[in-house]
Parts: sequence; C-alpha cells; structure tokens
Amino acid sequence: MKSFEALFAELKEKAASKDPHSGTVRQLEKGIHAIGKKVIEEACEVWMAAEHEGREHTAEEISQLLYHVQVMMLACDLELEDVYRHL
Repeated sequence: MKSFEALFAELKEKAASKDPHSGTVRQLEKGIHAIGKKVIEEACEVWMAAEHEGREHTAEEISQLLYHVQVMMLACDLELEDVYRHL
C-alpha cells in the first residue's frame, strides 16, 4: 500500500528517468492539456462510481484520480508542499 507522499516520490523518479516505456513519462510528454483531460475523465468516473458502483470501485477510481492529479503536479513543476499550503 502506498501513501500520497510515496506515490508522488515514485512518480518524480519515473519522470526523472525519462523511460519511454513508463506511462507516467508518456503522459508528461503529452502535456498539460492531455493530462487535464485525464483528470476530468477520472473525476467523472469517481462521481459515477460513488453514485452507482459502491465503495470498492469508488476507492479504485479515486486512486486513479489522485495519480493523474499528481502527474499534473509534476507537469506544472509543483511539489507536495505547494499544494499542502492551500489545504
């Protein structure tokens, strides 16, 4: 099981590696617009899962949303602390 912080650290490492086989690297290469579309898609899937598919599927969709939000953070050169200041 990963924490939010551990996931972010892992994604930063993947981004730094520039491994073309990494889904994270491919997402970052597509840019902010494409990442934003994924964030919106996942947010919608969270909502639909919460409305119709139960706790487990909702949790899974939330985990995917958090992943894509963190990819957006990397694309925007944000650190966790940048976001935490606003919580």
